[in-house]
Amino acid sequence: MRVIKIGGNVVDSVERRASVLDAIATNGLPTVLVHGGGKLATELAERLNVPQTLVDGRRITDAETLRIVTMVYGGLVNKTLVAELQARGVNAIGLTGADGNLMLAHRRVHAERDYGFVGDVDAVNVALLTMLAEAGYTVVCAPLTHDGKGTLLNTNADTIAREIAVALSATTETELSYIFEHEGVLRDVNDASSAFVQLSRAQAQAYAANGVITAGMLPKLENAFAAAERGVRRVRITRWDALDGGTLIV
Repeated sequence: MRVIKIGGNVVDSVERRASVLDAIATNGLPTVLVHGGGKLATELAERLNVPQTLVDGRRITDAETLRIVTMVYGGLVNKTLVAELQARGVNAIGLTGADGNLMLAHRRVHAERDYGFVGDVDAVNVALLTMLAEAGYTVVCAPLTHDGKGTLLNTNADTIAREIAVALSATTETELSYIFEHEGVLRDVNDASSAFVQLSRAQAQAYAANGVITAGMLPKLENAFAAAERGVRRVRITRWDALDGGTLIV
């Protein structure tokens, strides 16, 4: 099983998006595609005059913002990806965490900040994903979960990809790929060819302490290391046109 996560810089680019979807259509592996889409949500919020606050890349989600991200993530972005996969002969189905009880979460509790309707994943419905994979479906997963009490929750897509991959790895060999705009984790942000071939947690901590790995990469790396440490067979961070390349997390 393969879990692929694509961020906003891939979602927003026709070329990059097409490259990933072409790879899904040809690789033959049962796939779960997890997507972000933050830029579109921010643009819609600006049009609707709904102020936005991001802390360490995480969107504070009040009631109005929840409505916006639900429309964008669960609607426009998700269904566009589903339609584009169908055009490639891939039978895809788009889901949020509420559909089929795919992902149950709780509202984040933080000592210093109220994140609003932001969720942290508690459980993944592996039986549903397995059933859909066996029926030939590629699942396209929006970064929305639910609390089991009727409330949707905005949930970080990198974390969702991690939790899905970890849950699936309990019953099947699973690969997790974080796809973005760079070749991998870079030694030098100004040199696109400087990606690490592989990276351990200890190495990453040392490079981060020396300023080689920038703060913006650290949350993605934490999700990647957590996935590898919790049983996902292969985890990589790579570019949109090199799904089997990039930086291997060891």
